[in-house]
Amino acid sequence: MRNFIRAPCICKSRFRFKPVILSQLIKAIPAHGLRMSLFSRLQFYTTVNHMRDLPETRAEIAFAGRSNAGKSSAINTLANHTRLAYVSKTPGRTQHINYFSFGDEAYLVDLPGYGYAQVPAAVRAHWEKLLGQYLATRAQLKGLVLLMDSRHPLKELDWQMLEWFLPTGKPVHVVLTKADKLTRQQQALTLNAVKKALADHPNCTVQLFSSLKKTGVEALEQAIVDWIKMD
Repeated sequence: MRNFIRAPCICKSRFRFKPVILSQLIKAIPAHGLRMSLFSRLQFYTTVNHMRDLPETRAEIAFAGRSNAGKSSAINTLANHTRLAYVSKTPGRTQHINYFSFGDEAYLVDLPGYGYAQVPAAVRAHWEKLLGQYLATRAQLKGLVLLMDSRHPLKELDWQMLEWFLPTGKPVHVVLTKADKLTRQQQALTLNAVKKALADHPNCTVQLFSSLKKTGVEALEQAIVDWIKMD
């Protein structure tokens, strides 16, 4: 499907507008400018609870992680908006698939957090089915951003998420959140340990991130931009 923006051109002292295919322009924009353009336009689009209700075809970048791993804070940091994604002190708050749009080009998809014991069994079973189907079958999905608390990375459910997704052959970018809670030495040790644990999976990349200190933001933005540009 063709997505269009309007590009102004000056003609005889008045403006005209002609349609330009946005995907043609994306590859021509310098990386820094493209990051600023995409993330400044990030806004809430819709919420869905069933595969049949997923939006029309656009590139999708999924965010997943344990409850309270910092998904919502990371999304807000990327958008430079404190309330775009709801941040709750209660784990398990995200109970549906939330879509955020990058203009007309792509979606950021916030998946339900996993691993919160107090969620009712029926709700948890629905989440697991929905997540499994989405990750395994969604053709529009370009890559998975998997967020983990840097103090407790690669828990059992994180490995389960990787086992669901890695067979697709699509890239995974592991984001170790709340890095400000660690000393510099602990950050280096944790980063190296996670990279070593994932060394057998060449589609996995790893970085540190802190919403509080705004560290690792550009690296995460660039990973997302690279996936969107794959088309």
